Amino acid sequence: MLRWILGGREVQGAVEKNTVLVIGDEQPKNVYTELQVLKGHFDIVRFLVQIDDVRFASGGDDGLVLVWNVETGERLQELRGHSQQITAMAAYSRPGRWAPHTDLLTASSDRTLSMWDPDTGNRVQTVSDLQSSVKCLLVLDHLGLWVSGGNEMCVWNRNFDLLCRTDHHSDAGIAAMVELPKNCIAAAVDKEIVIYRLSSVANEADMAVTEVRRLTDHRDSIRALITINDQLFASGSHIGELIVWHSLDWTPQVFECILWDHPHVSPQEEIKLGGQKQSEMSIHHMASVGEFIAAAVGSGLYIYNILTRSVVAYRKTAHDSNIRQILLLPEGQLMSCSEDGSVRIWELQDLPLPAEPASAGFFGMWSFGRTSKQASQPVKKVQEAPALRTLELIGDLIGHSGAIQMFINFTDRGLVSCSTDHLIIIWKNGERESGLRSSSLFHKLDQNGGL
Repeated sequence: MLRWILGGREVQGAVEKNTVLVIGDEQPKNVYTELQVLKGHFDIVRFLVQIDDVRFASGGDDGLVLVWNVETGERLQELRGHSQQITAMAAYSRPGRWAPHTDLLTASSDRTLSMWDPDTGNRVQTVSDLQSSVKCLLVLDHLGLWVSGGNEMCVWNRNFDLLCRTDHHSDAGIAAMVELPKNCIAAAVDKEIVIYRLSSVANEADMAVTEVRRLTDHRDSIRALITINDQLFASGSHIGELIVWHSLDWTPQVFECILWDHPHVSPQEEIKLGGQKQSEMSIHHMASVGEFIAAAVGSGLYIYNILTRSVVAYRKTAHDSNIRQILLLPEGQLMSCSEDGSVRIWELQDLPLPAEPASAGFFGMWSFGRTSKQASQPVKKVQEAPALRTLELIGDLIGHSGAIQMFINFTDRGLVSCSTDHLIIIWKNGERESGLRSSSLFHKLDQNGGL
């Protein structure tokens, strides 16, 4: 049983097993030695949202939204109201009588938006008959507003009043949004990033949204969009383009094209290989902390240093299938989840990685102020890669029987993951849980006057 939990499972699907990364039962740096399986959904669970220090919500293709306690695994509320699958979720804090109150925003392919009170399970507000399904939600805390993105962008206030909207976008719609300084929003629409600015109108009760710039440096669909800090944000495309942008003037600061290393391949064969393995080049997700930015490219992991503009570490094959989400931790660790059904924990170490030496032609050379015309030029190969650090696997969490969709980290209280197997798993710190059980036992003994 323990071997099944900690790493002794077979690879799911028609993928080649990477035996180098199977670390077995001995995982001394992996604190997640206990798990708790939560059942309640009857279809794919795609979304997890943290509500507060102990509660989170889950939503998926069954249209259900469930509220859970991460410490006990108890199902606290069952939110029913959507008739089709959940397409986006977000936590939304608003002023309360004594303290801020966190509500839950949900969107569904039934073209409705709802606000729920996770304390009572009641639906506080709802809007139906939208022009299109909402694909993403963005909360603007400092303005007390929230934004929905689909085939159009809509700006809402706390009372669910529609303040303004943009024109109809292409069929691709808005795939992701991030907040920028000076009341601006960056929205990924197919190959472009559209910059919008929010401004108050005369009566100050309404808002206006204006398109101010279109960034057209990407050559393929944008799959990931994140904020790095107050000065920078980043985007990643389907063909492995990673661009870091300035948040104030929206100019490209770094361009990195991640390419596979295919030695002794002619240009014609390289084009053919690229067409066959397009998903392996796609940037599915990105994360950032401090000076580092990490990208999940196919089944690989890549970490960059924004300050030194260099590749810090990489794993061309970090999972047996595409990585869905990554998380950078301040203490030099990284978490990733994949369609192969595993959550893996990595640690940056100073020693070089002998199994995957740096080679010429693996990374595209970055350039500055790149324009759309430059994007059509051949990418130059790096002759010498900078000194790399080791990205070592220190934990392999195996429990799901389907592709993991995402996870959220409650630090000491545990890690929560959801999957296509309809399950939610809370991965717990075994040492902490053992201490809590001991404390509870001693407390009961003290109350009962001993044995």
